[in-house]
Amino acid sequence: MPHAQFDPTARQALAVTVVDAKTRADLSWQQLADAAGLSVAFVTAALLGQHALPGSAAKAVAGLLDLDEDAVRLLQTIPTRGSVPGGIPTDPTVYRFHEMLQVYGTTLKALVHEQFGDGIISAINFRLDVRKVADPEGGERAVITLDGKYLPTRPF
Repeated sequence: MPHAQFDPTARQALAVTVVDAKTRADLSWQQLADAAGLSVAFVTAALLGQHALPGSAAKAVAGLLDLDEDAVRLLQTIPTRGSVPGGIPTDPTVYRFHEMLQVYGTTLKALVHEQFGDGIISAINFRLDVRKVADPEGGERAVITLDGKYLPTRPF
């Protein structure tokens, strides 16, 4: 039976433990995702406290990270989501995403509504991909794909 959490502190503490264990074991997020049999974006988000893992995935990851049964159980609970505390983020990487939405948020909204109508893009029926590609001008570029199902607003 699915269980939900209403206090994010347990999952936040587990995320700290997970990152420490991952570092000690010298594992990548991709290796953990491969063991779980799920996408790297979903498993990373789950291990950082933003999703529940299926039982088999929780056990596989816990085995690699040497986590106990309490951690396996906690990894399967539905978390209280939201990893960025209120206010403007201070971490430079997270801040840049905030900045991108500050600059392009209204543009994205205008284009989505023009092409789809009144509604939202689901963060539940969603896929995320992050890739590193060569920049033709030198260096590297980050290609981030946010792929969410469009859900129209329905009058009632």
